[in-house]
Amino acid sequence: MSLFRPSRTRRLHPLALVAALAALLIALPIAQVAGSLFEPSGDTWRHLADTVLAEYVGNTLWLLAGVCAGVLLVGVPTAWLVSTYRFAGRAWLEWALVLPLAMPAYVIAYAYTDTLQFAGPLQSWLRELTGWRAREYWFPDIRSLGGAIVLFTLVLYPYVYLTARAAFLQQTLNTLEAARLLGYGTWGSVWRVMLPLARPGIVAGTALALMETLADFGTVAYFGIPTFSTGIYRAWFSLGDKNAAAQLSACMLLFVIGILLVERASRGRARVHGGQRRAPAYRLHGWRAALALLVCAVPVLLGFAIPALMLCKMALAEGDAQFGQRFIGLVRNSFLLASVTALIAVLAALVIGYAGRGMAAGRGWLLRGLTRVCGMGYALPGSVVAVGVLVPVARLDNAMSAWLQQHLGWSAGLLLTGGIAALVYAYLVRFLGVALQTVNAGLVKITPGMDAAARSLGHGPGATLRRVHLPMLRGSLLTAALIVFVDVMKELPATFVMRPFNFDALAVQAYNLASDERLAEAATASLVIVAVGLLPVILLSRSIRRDARDARE
Repeated sequence: MSLFRPSRTRRLHPLALVAALAALLIALPIAQVAGSLFEPSGDTWRHLADTVLAEYVGNTLWLLAGVCAGVLLVGVPTAWLVSTYRFAGRAWLEWALVLPLAMPAYVIAYAYTDTLQFAGPLQSWLRELTGWRAREYWFPDIRSLGGAIVLFTLVLYPYVYLTARAAFLQQTLNTLEAARLLGYGTWGSVWRVMLPLARPGIVAGTALALMETLADFGTVAYFGIPTFSTGIYRAWFSLGDKNAAAQLSACMLLFVIGILLVERASRGRARVHGGQRRAPAYRLHGWRAALALLVCAVPVLLGFAIPALMLCKMALAEGDAQFGQRFIGLVRNSFLLASVTALIAVLAALVIGYAGRGMAAGRGWLLRGLTRVCGMGYALPGSVVAVGVLVPVARLDNAMSAWLQQHLGWSAGLLLTGGIAALVYAYLVRFLGVALQTVNAGLVKITPGMDAAARSLGHGPGATLRRVHLPMLRGSLLTAALIVFVDVMKELPATFVMRPFNFDALAVQAYNLASDERLAEAATASLVIVAVGLLPVILLSRSIRRDARDARE
């Protein structure tokens, strides 16, 4: 059903105008960050360029390169094994390999640091066993660039695993038979046929992992690794220069655009179409089955099971000290932020998605372009979003306060940045894209004939949305709300920068306590974040099990 009114001027329906306004509000912070590249450079920027900018670039590139190699080495083999072979434990490993997604990188960093540091239980046990003293033995430093690469790999490889597994499952028996006719053996079929066909999915998953690496602040800040993410905070808080922070954010935005362009170029015009005859899963026996089980089980143990046990142990050792009134207040704040953002994000995604559906057949190029811009927010690091939001919102806040004081004599203070309004706005810029993608996936399943039937009954776009689409979209809307809720609970950079005075959340509390080396106390807040993060992972695991059952049938 078109959202254009049938007149000579083809006026936009009010629903489309609301959608366009929402998309423009989401695009504003992105434009603010991009525009800072053309602003005059100050002394702070020149100082950063002369001293630490090269270090920021180098560390960021090394981190991205290491994580890229790590997620490929873990995600692709595990996806290939569970998709192609049958072995003991494969049924639960197929969904358990997704569990590390529930573990934020900064949380796993706290857990492993407590265990692997010099005063931790592992090195203490090693010294007692051997009689060694400090400086008499070498032990890998977890709080280093290499340690950060390993930890990012452990929690981000599921992105590659999921996309690669989906690509491998799409490959049919006809494809493998063609490879056999060409004279390729098992490994030849993998290198020459299976991997090239799965390349678009693998590259897409790797790009997601790299963007999550760029978005991280808690891990690199806790490990003391100078990257663009930590540099933005130093420029803002230590040097007090918002323009320099915005220009660093713009440079970081170039990294994101570069990753997206590489992903798009590598995908090209490639298309992979599934067939009726799926390739069979071959049974492994003996040492081959044991090796496949080990390869798939180690990432689950290191990326989820062991860190979760470490956090539980630390939380229990701390006792009930962290479950007092302040902890309840932190949980309340986090749930308030997540609930409000999820509600607004789902409503905005529904309006934008439905308006885009109605204009798909018309000249809705502007709205469709703005919708794509909304999707870019999820690719932006929280620190970049915070800078893009805070600069224009702070100006608006000060202008509103001055106007109220001048015309009404009312000293209202900072209405937007003094409360949670600006923070929720930043969350919407960051996470509206994932809600929009989920809602659009639900809208695609509703055939245009349903719209035509509603129109024949005299229903307009609003009535059609309320009576036809909403009941059919209930599952998609709940899924979108859950994903946004969990993402807000885990978000550290935007929360850390934009939270109001004397208003903390669980993520900020965990980071502050860990920065003070109070890791046992940080474990309680971290466990709550992990527990909430398990909810969408459980839904995803159920979907994986259902897909695997359908594939076998």
